[in-house]
Amino acid sequence: ERAHAVTVVAFDKTGTLTSGRPRVVHLHAVDGDEAELLRQAGALQRGSEHPLARAVLDECAERQLQVPDIRASQALGGRGIAGELDGRRLTLGNRRMLEEQGLQPGALAAQAADWEAEGRTLSWLIETAPQARVLGLFAFGDTLKDGAAAGVAALQRRGIHTHLISGDNRGSAHSVAKQLGIEQVHAEVLPADKAAEVARLKAGGAVVAMVGDGINDAPALAAADVGIAMGTGTDVAISSAQVTL
Repeated sequence: ERAHAVTVVAFDKTGTLTSGRPRVVHLHAVDGDEAELLRQAGALQRGSEHPLARAVLDECAERQLQVPDIRASQALGGRGIAGELDGRRLTLGNRRMLEEQGLQPGALAAQAADWEAEGRTLSWLIETAPQARVLGLFAFGDTLKDGAAAGVAALQRRGIHTHLISGDNRGSAHSVAKQLGIEQVHAEVLPADKAAEVARLKAGGAVVAMVGDGINDAPALAAADVGIAMGTGTDVAISSAQVTL
């Protein structure tokens, strides 16, 4: 009863417009030990369903690295994941997480800017205790889903506006939007703020459909006039939506 009246479709990026099977395309360890950087990141990501976690663990498997167990694992909503390994508190996450820890990219700033300009998703590995320092940087690449561009174009031919609402960095979000012809981009958005963005569009008079697949999308799917979940997504996204593809 509402879908026929939709005037705006807002898309999540990873796993919705992209394949959701990213891979590690670049990494840089501050101390030069890439294997140890991967081992630590893999330990943090064990047991996670996030696409970037699978990418890290796939890279560990390719390099035949033994991934240790992590202690006191903690998900940091919209930021990353933390845990204890070998008596150290480690965190793997995005730029927001780095800034909230009061750390700067330092020597990796130029590298990060270059990789972001390529449209890569970035993750920083940092140590927060016993000392706060940057350990390294990962860059992930993902491919667009077949039919994504045609789907966006079909909506626009019907006069339906398209938005991209992503927690990813601006470079990656704008790269995907440009390739697909999406009109409006909202990047580096926290999970709760995705729902707020949907509410803002509705308050402006739009009838909004939100399309997503992840845990972070669930509040926005519930807030939309029509929530549409990808069938390959998480259970919480599917249960929050009215439609599952």
